Amino acid sequence: MKHSTKKLTAAAMLCALAYGAAAVGRVPLVLFLKYDPKDIVLAVSGLIFGPSAACAAAVTVSFAELLTVSENGVLGFLMNVISSCSFACTAALIYRRRRTFAGAAGGLLCGWGCMVVMMLLWNYLIAPVYMGCSRQAAAELLLPVFLPFNLLKGGLNTAGALLLYKPVVPYGERIARD
Repeated sequence: MKHSTKKLTAAAMLCALAYGAAAVGRVPLVLFLKYDPKDIVLAVSGLIFGPSAACAAAVTVSFAELLTVSENGVLGFLMNVISSCSFACTAALIYRRRRTFAGAAGGLLCGWGCMVVMMLLWNYLIAPVYMGCSRQAAAELLLPVFLPFNLLKGGLNTAGALLLYKPVVPYGERIARD
């Protein structure tokens, strides 16, 4: 099998796993916010194939969600892409420079922080439109609702990706190299 075919197949399988995690693993938490573990798979994809692959996978999986299981429409798609890309692409960018477990851990922690900051900003901008409320009402939800949700989501995704690092990433990197 050609090198590019192997890489494409592995990346497509990771997209399918991420979509499956999003479709089956949704857990409603507060208001319209639901946790799903797809970002774990997207982060692993980024660690293996790089930030551009993580971004492409995030857009692909979020679009598939939009067409099938999403209750949030185009705004939910946009928020999913921003959240997933800020987490997985940041982790992959940092890991690209330091390909060790410590590099992965640092990248995932930075991705977690980046995702939290980005989602606070975008929830401030988009939540009034989505929820049909004033910007002030949305701003009042930032610290008591959106911040804890995103901290929990990022923490679970970071922990999950770190648990999968040793058994999955070195094997995936060999596929990407060969």
